[in-house]
Amino acid sequence: QQLPGDVDICGVATTGSARYLAGVIVGADLVKNEITSHAVATLQYLPEAQTIIEIGGQDSKIIIIRDGVVIDFGMNTVCAAGTGSFLDHQALRLNMSIEEFSRRALASDTTVRIAGRCTVFAESDMIHKQQMGHRTEDILYGLCQALVRNYLNNVGLGKDIKSPVVFQGGVAFNQAIVKALQEELNTEIIVPLHHEIMGAIGAALLVHEEMLNNNNGSKFKGFGVSEVKYHTSSFQCKSCPNLCEVAQLSLDGQVLARWGGRCDLWERSPSS
Repeated sequence: QQLPGDVDICGVATTGSARYLAGVIVGADLVKNEITSHAVATLQYLPEAQTIIEIGGQDSKIIIIRDGVVIDFGMNTVCAAGTGSFLDHQALRLNMSIEEFSRRALASDTTVRIAGRCTVFAESDMIHKQQMGHRTEDILYGLCQALVRNYLNNVGLGKDIKSPVVFQGGVAFNQAIVKALQEELNTEIIVPLHHEIMGAIGAALLVHEEMLNNNNGSKFKGFGVSEVKYHTSSFQCKSCPNLCEVAQLSLDGQVLARWGGRCDLWERSPSS
């Protein structure tokens, strides 16, 4: 809506955990996984990058690059203790914004170790440290250190982390996390200007290349897709003992996409 009226959309790509669903809704010309998208954007920004650390609100990932090629990666989509929601929850409990959280955590001058393997244990330990009389600033930075430890002990476990290290995702706005990462890895942490949308940038670069060889034009459905009335429903998949509940999106009786299973059976086969 902020684009000039005479702008032509030459190509559209989707990425992220809901990329297949989003691709169906908007009419994507390319659907690309997060690992590739983040790597492409990072190498465009810093060709010599060797490690990508990405921490978002709901998940986190690590990407290992050598000579411009992804050779290893890891993801965490289950445990909240290694994601931004871990900090958001504690900031809410302390009745402060995440911006104030970051600012006050940076003012810490004493190490307070917080148990960070689980959000429940972290909150309990935080309360205990408060009762012991520790400064709020020190407890907040202890939480940042706990998140970093959890990330490295889970997502980063066994990964060959080498510099240059590029930090991406919304959590990279938090300078206290950047500081904690630098201390834990003992190396400079590089935060790109548009770190929070590096996946989108990578997808845009990829679809640009894709559309250079496409003479059929974009499949983009236009900005009015938000006004379309879709129907959602669900069913139980019986393909394996997990018996997942799968959600589906329909328009005028036609199933456009399915998602929600533990595997990608339905995400990749919306017409199955």
